[in-house]
Amino acid sequence: MDAIIPRVCIDGREVDYIDGDYSNQGNLTSATLTFKMPLTQGGMKKLWNKEVTFYLNQYDTVPMFRGWIRRVNETFNDIEIMAQDGLGYTRESGDVSQAKITLSEKNNLDGLTAGAAIVKAIALAKLDTKIKTDFIGNTTPAISSINEPLRGTISVQEIIETLISRAIDSSGSLPRPNIARLIDDGTNNQLLIEPESLIEDPATINHVYTEFDNITSLNIINKKVPTVIIVEGADGVTGTFSHDSAIAAYDRSYLEVSNDRLKSPAECKDFAQKIFQANLKHQFEYAIETFEGAYLSENDVVRVETEDPEFEGNYRVIGKEINFSPSGFQISININRKPPTLAEYIGSRQN
Repeated sequence: MDAIIPRVCIDGREVDYIDGDYSNQGNLTSATLTFKMPLTQGGMKKLWNKEVTFYLNQYDTVPMFRGWIRRVNETFNDIEIMAQDGLGYTRESGDVSQAKITLSEKNNLDGLTAGAAIVKAIALAKLDTKIKTDFIGNTTPAISSINEPLRGTISVQEIIETLISRAIDSSGSLPRPNIARLIDDGTNNQLLIEPESLIEDPATINHVYTEFDNITSLNIINKKVPTVIIVEGADGVTGTFSHDSAIAAYDRSYLEVSNDRLKSPAECKDFAQKIFQANLKHQFEYAIETFEGAYLSENDVVRVETEDPEFEGNYRVIGKEINFSPSGFQISININRKPPTLAEYIGSRQN
């Protein structure tokens, strides 16, 4: 069996490195690659904005990461390089005008669907050299950006988050938000919009983890829960759901969504309540340390199997982190679905 040897390239040329860390936390955050190179590598004077690709296996043809160098720190012993993928440029790009656009009555995104509006915003910000939109698709259900028109100087990140968050898919037993994530087509970062994956059976299982075979440790991450949810239905009707005890526990945080299938304020409020329950159910995330699943992507579904059926089930991949060196790697996978009974169970089995 061939050994897995991670490799790093700068502008297509493989470089020597000491060690590194790949991190992708999902949820429209930028994936980052940080690695150290020996001083003898040389040629460090003009590294800013150079393209970096990271391949987990030397025989991979599509990189796990594609980004651009944003920071170089040289010490007496080595050179530390930090690169971000295309989403990093929607927040801060070195040139602030690249990451923001000004929307007015003459220059706007009005009347476009969410997918089309995001494509136009990326083009207006001149980020289409970093983020391609050939496969972007649209939200499910498709919504229009004509509601509450966006005006003023706004970051591209805020535009994407605003439009994506307003679309909620109601085809399953629980409302599902839409997500946007980057994939690599072998040449470019491509932005993709899709509903959050179904974890109820029948679901497409991408990997199986068991408490004794491939889970080495488990940590719990507490997510923020929206406590005031405003739903806009057809013809401008709205409904608001708020939860006083949840506000006291988690603080006041807002979520606004659209659903053109809802015809009355009561239907909007009921839908908002279902969204709250879905978020509360998915409040906790788990970070699994493992040696399997390096190629899992955000929104993939994995199954956790234990001896107690209460703790078995399907979970959604939120993000991952890989620590690597020329001789190997370690993986941490973030997943979510239910409260921390899974962690408590596995912890009790180890005592």
